[in-house]
Amino acid sequence: MKRSYWALAASFSLLAVALTVWQSLPSFAADEPPTVRPFSTWPENKAPDAALFITGRQHGYIEPCGCTGLDNQKGGLARRHTLLKMFLKKWDMKIAPVDVGNQVRRTGPQAQLKFDTTLNAFRVMQYQAVGIGPDDLNLSDLLGSIAGSELCVCANVDLFEQILTHKVLNVGPKKIGITCVLGTEHLKGIRNADIQTVPPAEGLEKAIEKLTAAKCDNIVVLAFASMDETKELAKKFQEIDVIVTAGGSGEPTLLPEKIPGSKALLLQTGKKGMYVGIVGFYDDEETPIHYQRLALTSNFRDSKVMLENLKEYQENLKARGLAGLGLKPVPHPSGLTFVGSETCGECHTQAYEHWKKTPHYHATDHIVKPLERSDVARHFDPECISCHVTGWNPQQYYPYSTGYVDLEKSKAMHGNGCENCHGPGSAHVAAESGEIEDLTDEEQNKRRLQMRQTLLQAKTACMECHDIDNSPDFHKDGAFDEYWKQIAHPWRD
Repeated sequence: MKRSYWALAASFSLLAVALTVWQSLPSFAADEPPTVRPFSTWPENKAPDAALFITGRQHGYIEPCGCTGLDNQKGGLARRHTLLKMFLKKWDMKIAPVDVGNQVRRTGPQAQLKFDTTLNAFRVMQYQAVGIGPDDLNLSDLLGSIAGSELCVCANVDLFEQILTHKVLNVGPKKIGITCVLGTEHLKGIRNADIQTVPPAEGLEKAIEKLTAAKCDNIVVLAFASMDETKELAKKFQEIDVIVTAGGSGEPTLLPEKIPGSKALLLQTGKKGMYVGIVGFYDDEETPIHYQRLALTSNFRDSKVMLENLKEYQENLKARGLAGLGLKPVPHPSGLTFVGSETCGECHTQAYEHWKKTPHYHATDHIVKPLERSDVARHFDPECISCHVTGWNPQQYYPYSTGYVDLEKSKAMHGNGCENCHGPGSAHVAAESGEIEDLTDEEQNKRRLQMRQTLLQAKTACMECHDIDNSPDFHKDGAFDEYWKQIAHPWRD
C-alpha cells in the first residue's frame, strides 16, 4: 500500500512539473503583445511530430552586456541553453537546434576565441546544423575550428570540404532536410583565399536536389542573405517549406510571412541572438507547420554549463593577455597623455568628489566583481575593459598609450574617469602647474577651453559607451537629460 502511495505521489509530482513548464511559457515572451499567448495557435495538448529550434546572427553577443542590468537585455548562450533543455524535455527530444550563422562581428584573436567558445556551446547543446556568416569566414583559423566537426553547413561556400552542403536530420519520425546559403553581397566581402564559392542559386539547386532525392518530409533553408534575395530564392525553389533569413532588421516578425509566388514560410532570426524561433511540424494537411518566436529575456535562468563555458572564455582571454590578443597601446589622436582622475581632482575638487559618488567611479570594480554573474570576472576582456577604465577607445577596444593596461599597474586609470570625456589632461596639467615657463594668458586659456565640453559633445561622448547594445534605456526619449543630472559637475574651484 505504501509503495502504491509513493508511486502515485511521484506521478502527480511529474505531472505538476510538466504542467508548470508548459503553463510558464507565456512569461518567457514578455515582449509579445499581452493578448497573444505563446503557442496559442498550436494544436492544443499535442506535441509536434518534429520541431526545429532556430537561432542565428549572434554577431559576437555570446551574452548580454549587463551594464544596465540583465533584466533589461535579451539574448545570451546561457539563457538559450535553458530554453532548449526545456523543449528537449517537454517534447521528448524531438527538437533539433540549428543556427543561421555569423557568430562573430570582428576579426582577430578575440573573435577567434569567441567563435570557438560558441562552437563548444553548440556541441554541448547538440546543434545539428550551423550556417556560416560573412564575418565567420574572415577568421584567421576558421579551418582549425571546424575541421572534422560536420557541424557547419553552406550550399555555396567550401573550405577544403569541411563545410557540408546539406544535412538530413532525423527528428522524431520526420526527415528534415537542412541547407544554408550565403547571399551574393556577403560573398563579396570574403577575404580568405582558401574559400571557394558559387552563386547562391547554383549551390542551393544542387543541395535541394540531394535533399529531394533523400525523400525528406520537409526542406528548410537557412539564408544569410538580404530580405529581397531570400524571397527570390524561395520563389525560385518551390521545394522549400521554410526559409529563415538573417536579412531582417530589428526584431523578427511575430508571425511567419507568406511569400507571393512561393509556398515557403519566411521567418527572421532577428539580431544579436536575442530571439529563438520554434518551428513545429505536424501530420496535418490543413496546417502542417506552426511557428512561435520567443525572446531570451531574464525570465530564463542562466544555464550553469554555459556560465562555465563563458568563464573558460574569460580565462582564455586572461591567459593571452593584451599582447596575445594583438592589442598594443597606441598614441591618442590628440598627441597628449593621460594623467588620471586623481590628478584632475587636485584642482577640480568638487567635481572629483561628485564623480566618486557615481557608478563611473566604480566602473572597473564592476568588471572585476560584476554585480550579476559575479563569478565570471571580465577585467581581461577588451570588449568590457574599453568602457570600464580610463584611456581606451570605447568602440574599437584598444588602449591608448598611458591609458589603462593592467589592474595593478594602472590604478590611476581605474574607473570611467574625467579624461574619457574631456580628453587626455597632460597639456592642461602642465599649463596649470607652472611646468611650462613664459606661457601667455592666451595660450593658458586655450588649453583650458580644449578640456571643456558642450552638452552636445558630452552626449556624443556618453553614447560611445552607452550605446544601444549596452544601455538600451539610455536611448529612450528624455533619458539623457535624466542621466546627465546624475553626473553633471558645473562647479569651478
